[in-house]
Amino acid sequence: MPACVEARHEHIPGMFRVRLAVVENALTEQRLTELGITPEFFRAELGQRYHGWVIEEDGEVVGFSIADLQTFSIWALFVMPGFEGRGFGTRLLDRAVDFLWNRGASRIWLKTDPNSRAAGFYRRSGWRESGTIESGEITFELEYRIQTIFPENL
Repeated sequence: MPACVEARHEHIPGMFRVRLAVVENALTEQRLTELGITPEFFRAELGQRYHGWVIEEDGEVVGFSIADLQTFSIWALFVMPGFEGRGFGTRLLDRAVDFLWNRGASRIWLKTDPNSRAAGFYRRSGWRESGTIESGEITFELEYRIQTIFPENL
């Protein structure tokens, strides 16, 4: 199983390749630029406000996640078509969530298209649908819960 590692500047081109390849929530390079999402943006922000993780296979980025430390949200989670269903999305999401919990988040949120496979993935992963925003996307929340392990449950 390929490792899930912290994203570095040299991963940025691969992250953009994945982002431009996805079928759901697809955006063109021009639209990403209009939104201010450029390689230069990530060179400046990666490791600051945004922290990311990648999974590589044969030296190529095939999935990535990005946590937003300012808003305690999952800002991005994408897996290259053809690599879905292998647990990469779960591993990338878990890394981003753990990172935010360890930085003091008590609630983490994200947004996605209500009719996407991603929405079903988040529901199956224990996220709670929390509303709809102006764009028509739905929001999901995950609340931090302390688990107590009792000796009889071990």
